[in-house]
Amino acid sequence: MFAAVAAAAAAVNDTTETATTTATVTATSATATTVAATTASDALATVAAIGATAISGGAVDGLLDNLADQAWFCAYVAKCAAMCFIVVAALFGNLLVMVSVMRHRKLRVITNYFVVSLALADMLVAIFAMCFNASFEMTGRWMFGRFMCDVWNSMDVYFSTVSILHLCCISVDRYYAIVQPLDYPLIMTKSRTVVMLASVWVSPVLISFAPIFAGWYTTAAHDRDRVRHPDVCAFVVNKQYAVVSSGVSFWVPGVIMLFTYYRIYQEADRQERMLYRCVPLAYTTP
Repeated sequence: MFAAVAAAAAAVNDTTETATTTATVTATSATATTVAATTASDALATVAAIGATAISGGAVDGLLDNLADQAWFCAYVAKCAAMCFIVVAALFGNLLVMVSVMRHRKLRVITNYFVVSLALADMLVAIFAMCFNASFEMTGRWMFGRFMCDVWNSMDVYFSTVSILHLCCISVDRYYAIVQPLDYPLIMTKSRTVVMLASVWVSPVLISFAPIFAGWYTTAAHDRDRVRHPDVCAFVVNKQYAVVSSGVSFWVPGVIMLFTYYRIYQEADRQERMLYRCVPLAYTTP
C-alpha cells in the first residue's frame, strides 16, 4: 500500500515538473517573440525615420533649386524688358525730335540741323548696335558669325563716334552764337553746316569699318581665338588702335567742347555782371 502511495506521489511530481518545464518553455518563447517583435518595430521605425529625413532633405534641396531658378528667370525677364525698353525709347524719342523739327518751320534753324542729325545717329545706334547687343545678352552667345561680328563692332564704333562729333559741332555752333553773335550769320552758313555734317558722318569710317575689316584693330592672339570660338564676339583692341580711336572719338572732341563751353560760361557771366551794373542806373535815372 505504501508502495502504491509512493508511486502515485512520484507520478504527481513528474507531472508537476513536466508542467513547470512546459510553462517555462512557453514563457521563454513568448518573451523571445515579444523581443523579436519589439526589435522589428524599432528597426522599421528607424528605417522610416531615415527615409523621412532623406525625403525631407531632397524636398528642401528641390525647393531651393526651384527658388534659384525662379530668381534667375525673374532677373532674366527684367534684363530683357529693360533692354527692349531702352531700344524702343531710343527709337521713338529720337524719331519725335526729327518729326518736331520737320513739322514746325520755326525750328528749322542751323542749330537744329545738328540736333536732327544727332537724333538720326542715335536712332541708328539703337537699331544696329543695341539690337545685336540685346540678342547677345539674352542668349549668352553670338549667333551671327564672324563677319556680322565685325559689322556690329564697326557700327558700334562708327555711330558712337558720329554722336560725339555731333555734340562737338553743337558746342562750336553755340560758341559762335553766344561769344561772337555779330559774326555768327557769316560764319555758320548753310554751306558750312553741310560741310561740317558731311565730315561728321564720313570721318568716323577711318576708325571703324576700315581698321576693323582690315584686321588692324586687334591682336594676333585674339584673331586666333575668334577662329576657334565663332560663338564669341569680343572687341579686343591693340594699343595703337586704342590710342587713335580714343583720340578721335573722345579726347579731341572732349577738349573742343571743354574750351567752347568754358568760353560760353565766361561770356554768360560777363553779360550777367553787365546787366546787374545797368539795372541800378535804370532805376536812378529821372
